[in-house]
Amino acid sequence: MLKQSLLVLVAAGLIAIAAPFTTAQNSPSNDQQPPSSGDNGGRHHGPPDPAERTRELTKHLKLSSDQQTKVKDALESEHSQMESLHQDTSLSQQDRHAKMMEIRNSTDTQIRGLLDSTQQKKWDEMQSKHEQWMQNRHGGPPDSGSGQPAPPPQQ
Repeated sequence: MLKQSLLVLVAAGLIAIAAPFTTAQNSPSNDQQPPSSGDNGGRHHGPPDPAERTRELTKHLKLSSDQQTKVKDALESEHSQMESLHQDTSLSQQDRHAKMMEIRNSTDTQIRGLLDSTQQKKWDEMQSKHEQWMQNRHGGPPDSGSGQPAPPPQQ
């Protein structure tokens, strides 16, 4: 009985000691910058918050208040379409991914159309960096959109 009580006490002590460390790993400290909405630090899965994305784009592209409203509307539409798509269980994973890419590309085109030439240049740079990040993250060139993996390079 004494061994069992001691074992329970030790286990409880270890849990009490470990809990703050796991919490600290899952939330950024006050002196750290939160990850930008573009990459979400790898912690958030699913569509980013439209209001947060609008704030980030406003900061990077210096959007006017009119542009902010239109960009936020486009991002909210994208968000609701993505949510509906996630709930649609009739699609295969491949079809769902293709539809997600269509929605994303449509929103990106819509946003780019709202920007002036200087902002478009910056937007294109941001998109290029995002594509490079995705390629590095997934280990290879993006597929052609056909749903088929890219062929291996010729030697």
